[in-house]
Amino acid sequence: MSTDWSVRERDYGAESSVHSRSGRATLVHPLQSATEAKKAAELEGTVQKLKRKQDADAAAAAAAAAAANADAANAAAAATAAADLDPLSAMLAKANSAGSTPLNDPLSGGIMDPLSAAAAMGGAGSSIGGTGSSASGPTSGLSGRLSLAHDVDMVADDGETFEPWVARRGAILQKYTTSEKLSIVTSFLTVGDKTMLKAQSALTDKVRHRVEQLDDFEGTDQEKLDELSQQDYMNRIEELNQELIKAWDADQRVKSLKIAIQCAKLLADTAVIRFYPSKFVLITDILDTFGRLVYDRIRLKSSYFKPGAVKPVVLPEDFTPSMVPDSAKETCRNWFFKIASIRELIPRLYVETAILKCYSFLTTDEYTHALGRLSKMIRGIGDPLVCVYARAYLCRVGWTVAPNVRGYLAGNLSDFFFAFKQVQSSAVARILQEQNVDLGSYLNLYAPAVEWLLNCIAYRAPEATLEKILKQYNDQCKSAVVLNAILTAFRPTYVSSQATIFTELIRTADCTGFAIHDLYRTLGTNLVLSDPPEKLRLTILNEVWKVVMKLTDPIPYMSCAEVWIEYPVKHFGAAQINAFLGDVIKHVTVDRAFESFYPQLQSIVNKVLSHITDFGMLFSMDKFMPFIDLFQKASIKVDVCKAVMEAFVKRQLVPTADPVILNALVYVGKVLHDAIDALSFDDERRQTSNLICGFLRKVSFGRDLEQQLNFYVEARANFTNLDTVLIHLTQCANTLVMRAQTIVKGRHTKKTAAFARACIAYSFITIPSIVDVVSRLNLYLLAGQVALANQALPQADAFFRAAVTLIPDIPKTTEIDLKQRSTEPILVSFLLEFLSTLLVVPDHPDHGKLYMVKGLINMIQTYQWEENGDGKIRVYMGILSLMASMHQTHYAYRIEGVESNDTLYGGETSFLEEINKVVVAVNEEILTHLASLQDNANAEAHKRQADLALQLFNLVISLSDLSSAKNASLAVNLWNLTKRNNAFDVALMKRSANYLKTLAGEVDEAKRAAYEGVVARLK
Repeated sequence: MSTDWSVRERDYGAESSVHSRSGRATLVHPLQSATEAKKAAELEGTVQKLKRKQDADAAAAAAAAAAANADAANAAAAATAAADLDPLSAMLAKANSAGSTPLNDPLSGGIMDPLSAAAAMGGAGSSIGGTGSSASGPTSGLSGRLSLAHDVDMVADDGETFEPWVARRGAILQKYTTSEKLSIVTSFLTVGDKTMLKAQSALTDKVRHRVEQLDDFEGTDQEKLDELSQQDYMNRIEELNQELIKAWDADQRVKSLKIAIQCAKLLADTAVIRFYPSKFVLITDILDTFGRLVYDRIRLKSSYFKPGAVKPVVLPEDFTPSMVPDSAKETCRNWFFKIASIRELIPRLYVETAILKCYSFLTTDEYTHALGRLSKMIRGIGDPLVCVYARAYLCRVGWTVAPNVRGYLAGNLSDFFFAFKQVQSSAVARILQEQNVDLGSYLNLYAPAVEWLLNCIAYRAPEATLEKILKQYNDQCKSAVVLNAILTAFRPTYVSSQATIFTELIRTADCTGFAIHDLYRTLGTNLVLSDPPEKLRLTILNEVWKVVMKLTDPIPYMSCAEVWIEYPVKHFGAAQINAFLGDVIKHVTVDRAFESFYPQLQSIVNKVLSHITDFGMLFSMDKFMPFIDLFQKASIKVDVCKAVMEAFVKRQLVPTADPVILNALVYVGKVLHDAIDALSFDDERRQTSNLICGFLRKVSFGRDLEQQLNFYVEARANFTNLDTVLIHLTQCANTLVMRAQTIVKGRHTKKTAAFARACIAYSFITIPSIVDVVSRLNLYLLAGQVALANQALPQADAFFRAAVTLIPDIPKTTEIDLKQRSTEPILVSFLLEFLSTLLVVPDHPDHGKLYMVKGLINMIQTYQWEENGDGKIRVYMGILSLMASMHQTHYAYRIEGVESNDTLYGGETSFLEEINKVVVAVNEEILTHLASLQDNANAEAHKRQADLALQLFNLVISLSDLSSAKNASLAVNLWNLTKRNNAFDVALMKRSANYLKTLAGEVDEAKRAAYEGVVARLK
């Protein structure tokens, strides 16, 4: 093959006019934010509504129009902000505004007590308790109610949720534990072996039979197990549960009933009173099992015939008593008769409550009567603690089986208030003295039962119910335990409207068993969820905080501060927030107490940041940055600084140059930067880099470009170890140069030219600090292009030479999407772009013609390319295209103010000879490579040869003059080489041949015959 070929002269202007296509302007961007479109639709809907309203009422329309104008302004502002975001950014902003926060690990890492372990294994270990730090804190609270949304089984139309018992179970088991020895009395193990009496057919015999069976049980020798640990006791209870199920499966119904009775009897025992709430949970689980077994058994026996059916079917879920056969009803009555025969009140009460749902087989209106009757039966229980938990169980079952029956709930609460005076009785005092339990701990045992009772009453109740209960409380109780239950049960809107009343009730409450700071904490939780009346907000804060600020113990103080910080942040300005933060600092700096409260302090910072949008106000507070300095543990401080930076990046909508903000955030960014070391994960490095870059994007000094550059210099000094940040700063400097060029409209003055060179020098100094070689390579090219666009030719030449000398340092592989991939495609792409830039770069007068191209070729030849790759040849083809473009009298494009080689040499013969030398050398390299592929018997090699030959063919016919016999021969030989091994792309070859035919019709008449001859030879 010949390697000598002449270049076809091109008239780029004429070609552009012939081949250009007409287009039309895009009116709506295809990636317009969905958020903007949605707001436009909402605005249109608002306008239509206002028009309809105007026809009905002119005066109202005027007011509505004013509101519409305000809405339109807000929507326009939001649309403007959304227009600056690409769709993905808009989606991320929407997700971030939803208030999603990371989940905290609920595990403490310590050894769990048996009840806690059981609760965790049972799936009920989620904390629903109050977040107070004292041991006597509430077992449930508003924060728990909100955090367990996935456990809520009832949701009102207005969004009010009801937290089921199962969500509270785990917290009770975790909180109420004991190290004392327990005892349990069982007798069912010996009863099972006795001979059962035969049932009689007569009604009197049946009654006698039931009584005799129960008498036999109650008279059996009972086995008492003493000195049981808490875990042993739990195991014994589980044995009872399994034995009950086993007996039921063996059709030993009476034995199952006896086990349920025996378990219910255990609830009358308060020998270890601290453990009573947990024992209640464990025992009632067994009773629930018994009630479910009885109900399922009766329902199974209630199969009925549908009209026209030949086989019976099981009752549907929404059955009516009329569908239940008489035999099933008789079985149901027998169960209630058996239970009514139990002599002792407590087991009779609990077991009947357990099967309360079975009344649905008998009648539809029995629940109201039964719940009222059982409520009155509870009055006969003498122990106030046992009594209140019996009420809790009745309300729990009643709420499940008859949620619409509410009358008995108020009666139970009234009875509780009436009986509450018994806690001061001598009998209770004697029990507490015997068990060495103080009155406060004893009162705290009431909390789970009272909270459940009040939650049932408060659900979907009107505000008048709260007022009535508060009156009962004030007249009969005044216990802080009960007041906290009221605060947690009712809607925050009700509590906030009665906030001044609650502050007075807290002030006068009897805080035995429940600390006053926990009451203030619960009140604060309500007030941050629902705003109190505006005129009372400051009064409420002053009343509460004058008590809280006097707390000397940092534990209760921080318990309140963590919640109440959100109140001034939402309702007041910088002065109140600053004073609040200062008070916290004063309390926790004593004896370095802040080291024990990092989670609470971090929560305070997060709550401040969640409501702040004016960061100038935030950082102008003289207590905020000292508050940040309280975090002296490195990992915690990094998390806090990360939260500050994230808040700024997300909520600072307009660029700023406020020195107070910049100084604070540079310090915050420096903390994040200094936390990154060689052991840091890539994800952590990436996250920190993105935050700092987000901060840098928010900084703008307007037209004061020199101040902007000074800021970038300072930022580079502070963030030297993060490649992403250095890359961003380099891009910022390049952008700054182009902004200056835009301001002067491409005609630099002496001052702006000096500024442009300063920015270019900034990039030249910054790029070598970047570790990633590929990024350095691309930035050298980009910075060189920027320098070239600003007529800084020496600086551009330095950038390009640095890029060429960096090529040997490029690694063979790099990580892309967590996988190691070859860098050859990246290098090829870079070199092709670099070659397109070299077209407009004038030769250096001291280095000879085409010195940059020749230096690049030398680097390409010495670089270790992949053995089975064609990257080197593709670059050589790019050089051929460059040489063909340089051969033209006028180049296809140019840079204003830069004289390229077409102007410098003006078609000088020596320059064209240098071009031809490069073409010959490069073409020889390409043809040698094609020949080596022909010698390879591999089918893949033949496919590569065909592809490369066709690419070179396209270059030859588009760039060279085919009227030259050598060029024509080269084109034909390449065409034949492409077809040689039948590994070619047929469609692509057809398009190439068609292009050559088109080209033959466009060339001069003198050359047309030669072109047509080449076309004929291809056939």
